[in-house]
Amino acid sequence: MDAEEAYAECERITWEQARNFAYGIRLLPAPKRRALAAVYAYARRIDDIGDGEQPAADRAAALAAERPRVQALTAGQAADAADPVLVALADAGQRFGLPLAAFDELIDGCLADVNQARYETWDDLYYYCRCVAGSIGRLSLGVYGATDPDKQEKMADDLGIALQITNILRDVVEDFRNGRVYLPAEDLAKFGCELAPGDSEPFGDPAWQARFASLVEFEAARARDWYGSGMRLLATIDWRSAACTGAMAGIYRRLLEKIAASPHAVLEGRMSLPGKEKALVAVRALSGVDRRGGGT
Repeated sequence: MDAEEAYAECERITWEQARNFAYGIRLLPAPKRRALAAVYAYARRIDDIGDGEQPAADRAAALAAERPRVQALTAGQAADAADPVLVALADAGQRFGLPLAAFDELIDGCLADVNQARYETWDDLYYYCRCVAGSIGRLSLGVYGATDPDKQEKMADDLGIALQITNILRDVVEDFRNGRVYLPAEDLAKFGCELAPGDSEPFGDPAWQARFASLVEFEAARARDWYGSGMRLLATIDWRSAACTGAMAGIYRRLLEKIAASPHAVLEGRMSLPGKEKALVAVRALSGVDRRGGGT
């Protein structure tokens, strides 16, 4: 399979399976758009392994099997010609000098999903968020092109953490039913919302719901701080890359505010933004409205 066919497959995967991110990726010029689609297609593969229905030992083994593939690509070795995602990722890595070793951190995070059902403290959760989301932020920055890597990588990392906190709040019920609790145990105890894998569901209890609303506001405030830090990245990158990042982050930031305004709705089903609202965020990002981190 040649690189053109490989990139086309990665874009198909991204448009079908990463729709929130696709709104931003489509704003990039073709070479960067294809490279970022390759990054997301491979990240999706790793995520799907970690979230699969196979026994934990099998998922852990499958994740471990991805490490030598990442290491080979990092070393500049040729990818398996029959694997379009790896072919595209290898090409993107060479063209843009991507920090492909960051996928090792993503694998670490997904192994935590397999082996760890809960997080005791914010520091524990912070490390997990940095692995599964900050790693993708740093890879994305590699596609955009860094002019001040030390500062920009920190911003990209921070933005990834903000997005992951938003995901955690959105998916709290679904994750619990899958045997995982991401909200730190110390925060749950602080607000009287104790929740641990294997517990009976408390989501229908009005008193628990009231306490949960306070917890959501606390976590939303934490996420806003990470958005504030991470969105500073937009002013340091070219306008098309800033539009891409602004669209993706803008969609999640609006989702965070929707969750904060109606915490009970999180307990009733997965919340999302309508397509028209996502498109509006993308238009604002393309126009540069949010380039310096303002707006919602």
